Amino acid sequence: MDIKKKIKTLPLSPGVYLMKNKSGEIIYIGKAASLRKRVSSYFDGKRRQAPKKAPGAFCKTDVLVSSIADIDYFTTPSEEEALLLEAALIREKKPRYNVLLKDDKRYPLLKLTLNEEFPRLIIARRAKDDGAIYFGPYTNAKLLRKALGIMRKMFPLRTCKVIHKSACLNYHIKQCAGPCVDKKCRGLYKQVTGDLILFLSGKKKKLISKLTQRMNAASKSCDFEAAARLRDQLKALTSAVKERKQARIEAFDISNISGKEAVGSMVSFYNGKPDKSNYRKYRIKTVSGVDDYGMIKEVITRRYKKLVSENLPLPDLIVIDGGIGHVSAAAAVLDALGLNRINILGIAKKEERIFSRAGEERIGEEFRRLIQHARDEAHRFAQSYHHVLRRKKVIGE
Repeated sequence: MDIKKKIKTLPLSPGVYLMKNKSGEIIYIGKAASLRKRVSSYFDGKRRQAPKKAPGAFCKTDVLVSSIADIDYFTTPSEEEALLLEAALIREKKPRYNVLLKDDKRYPLLKLTLNEEFPRLIIARRAKDDGAIYFGPYTNAKLLRKALGIMRKMFPLRTCKVIHKSACLNYHIKQCAGPCVDKKCRGLYKQVTGDLILFLSGKKKKLISKLTQRMNAASKSCDFEAAARLRDQLKALTSAVKERKQARIEAFDISNISGKEAVGSMVSFYNGKPDKSNYRKYRIKTVSGVDDYGMIKEVITRRYKKLVSENLPLPDLIVIDGGIGHVSAAAAVLDALGLNRINILGIAKKEERIFSRAGEERIGEEFRRLIQHARDEAHRFAQSYHHVLRRKKVIGE
């Protein structure tokens, strides 16, 4: 597999990259504001050139790069989220080239003071054996401070060093559960602390499931204030967990006149925007006559057999210009390739109805516009290629 070719397919969005050696072992984990640009920089000799006064300063990076055989990644909604995910993955995987961060005072940690009756979440420079839990280290102190501010809104733990006798501003703006006001809130405070630990440990889906259960229980017991609080927390968490508008979408269309000069197109979108460097066009080879379903099957087969054989990243979503029949044709190919985990949506012409494997779907207006944009771009690209072939045929005659 050509690693540099794979790098060109990485999204431009924030995220975390995982570098692996030939054995599949994760050897380094890092975060990026733009995954493609950051990972590309490792293979740019000029950018890594050591200063004259410090010969050999980049030796470690050179050794790392020479060991890279594959790259995996996760996209995130923001750099702050990437920073938190990076630390959680380093803590879990313990890659050999990240080990030096562990005891380096330059990199800050997050400290949850479980040694206090009502724990606080603060930034620390070194882990101590004091009964607290430490998360990190984090490679960017500025981003960490921003992330801490976001987390304090989502998990209202106290920030004051000493518990006061009266409520502070944070309590009134709902950024603190207020143990100083009501000691009876200990159960709730303990719950919020546990939720924060799940969040910082990277177990966000498990946390969302727990919060959903609590919200439903509060609603059934008519505790509407608690239900509303949990609803708001869920909304913030869901926003933090989900990737940007389907990080990678690939849309397909077929163009022909009565089966002649039949072609297929594939357009690629990253984070809601066309990525023209990854557009592909296909001249239909195995199907004759008017057979849209057969042509869709051929193009989908050629596209994803190639990605699988070269171990290249797969899309999060496939969009087909067509209805339930076109979706079923594409799904049959993906199932045969063992790729049934990839979502498929078809968008039928005229009525603009959306179909998935399960049937007709209702989706949000913003997402609908994105799907329509991808479909229209695939249609335009297929038509353009079809017209080129027709002109060549006419000239040849």
